[in-house]
Amino acid sequence: MYKIQLDQDIQPLSEFRSKVAFYFDKVKRTKRPLIITQNGKSSAILLDVSAYQAMVDKLEVLEDIKLAEEQISQGMELSHKEVKKKFAKRS
Repeated sequence: MYKIQLDQDIQPLSEFRSKVAFYFDKVKRTKRPLIITQNGKSSAILLDVSAYQAMVDKLEVLEDIKLAEEQISQGMELSHKEVKKKFAKRS
């Protein structure tokens, strides 16, 4: 996902409604999210599908890392030798 350009990527809901197809195309083309405001406050974000999927994939990796860190802090880690032994038993 590309960095938001504040002068181009924040639009009021009324503007978004009047040019929906234009903004869908813009988000798809630029890969930048569009922040939609309502009553002067941010209300929603329109993202390109591939940018959204990349963000979800990164989040899953971070959650796995967090779980691994918790398991290590609880003494649940395995040595390389122990992992090799477990995988050898599966074969």
